[in-house]
Amino acid sequence: MSAKTNSGHFFEDFRLGQILRHATPRTVTVGDVSLYTALYGGRCAVQSSDVFAKSIGYPQSPIDDLLVFHIVFGKTVPDISLNAVANLGYAGCRFLAPVYPGDTLSAVSEIIGLKENSNKQTGVVYVRSQGFNQQGDAVLDYTRWVMVRKRDPNAVVPPESVPTLPRSIHAEALGDACPVLDIDQYDFELAGSAHRFDAYAVGEKIDHADGMTVEEAEHMIATRLYQNTAKVHFNQFTEGQGRFGRRLIYGGHVISLARALSYNGLANAFHVAAINGGRHVAPLFAGQTVFAWSEILDKQPLEGRSDVGALRVRTIATKDRPCADFPLKAEGDAYDPAIILDLDYWVLIPR
Repeated sequence: MSAKTNSGHFFEDFRLGQILRHATPRTVTVGDVSLYTALYGGRCAVQSSDVFAKSIGYPQSPIDDLLVFHIVFGKTVPDISLNAVANLGYAGCRFLAPVYPGDTLSAVSEIIGLKENSNKQTGVVYVRSQGFNQQGDAVLDYTRWVMVRKRDPNAVVPPESVPTLPRSIHAEALGDACPVLDIDQYDFELAGSAHRFDAYAVGEKIDHADGMTVEEAEHMIATRLYQNTAKVHFNQFTEGQGRFGRRLIYGGHVISLARALSYNGLANAFHVAAINGGRHVAPLFAGQTVFAWSEILDKQPLEGRSDVGALRVRTIATKDRPCADFPLKAEGDAYDPAIILDLDYWVLIPR
C-alpha cells in the first residue's frame, strides 16, 4: 500500500510537548463571509456593513470572530482530530487581533496533555492552538481537548498528564481585537437594538426565542468551508456502521448557530472577545432544531476605555426544545436531555 496518503494521528502517536505546524494557509475572502452568513444568518451590524464599521473606527468590516475560530480550528483537524470520536471542550480562548478580508491565516499547535481512557480504545488529547495572520501576528489562542481513537488498543502510551486550564479569562485581558471606537457614531437603530452595556444586569436571563433547523447539506458545507476533514462529519458509509448510525454535526456548527440566534436579545454584542470554556453536552443531528438562551454572568468595564464594556455570557443551546423556561439541569447535576451546548464567553458591547 502506498505510504503517500495521510491516515492521521492516532492517540498513541502524540507526545507531550509535540509541536505541529499545520497545512494549509488560508486567505479569507468576502466570499467566505457571504457563505458563512448564508449558513447561520448572523446580523451584527459591525460584521455586516463596511459603512457601519468604518463610521465607528474600523478600516472595514472585520471577519466574524467565530469564522476566524473555525478556520484556525479546521487547520488543526488533519493533524489532531482526523481520527477523533468527538471534540469535548474549550478553555482559555482569546481573540487577539482583528482579521479582515484578504488576510491569510495559518495555525500551529502544541500537545499539552494526554490521558488514555480506561477502555484502551481511545484517549483524550489536550492541545493549545494558535492562529496567525500573514504578518506573523497572533490573532487567536485557545486550548481544546478531543477524544481520539487508538490504532492499536494494546499500544504503549505516554504517562497520563492532564494540564491545569484557566477557568476564565480576566476582563483586563480583553479588547485586543477591538480598536478604540467612536461610539457617538454607532447607530443603534441600524444595529437593531437600543440596549447597550448598562441595560444588562448580572443574573439576567434572555430567551433568544427563535429556532433554526439544521439540514444535512448545511452542516457538511459549513465543515468543508473550514477545511475541517474530520471523518465523523462526512462519511455516511462508515458512520452508518458506528455508534449513532449517521454523521455527527461539527460542534462548532452548534456554537455558530447559538451565536446567530443570540442576536435576538444581544444585538449590540458585536464582538466575541474570549471563550472562557465550553462543553459539547450531547450530539446534534440533521433534522433537529436548535434553540438558545443566555445568562449574564458578569459585566466589567475595560481599563482605559469608555467606548465598550464586557459582558460575560453563558449561552445554552438545545435541540428540539424551546427555551422560554431556561432549561439547564434535570436531576441533580445532570443536564436537561435536550441540551447540546454550554458555552461561557465574553462579548464586547457599546457603553
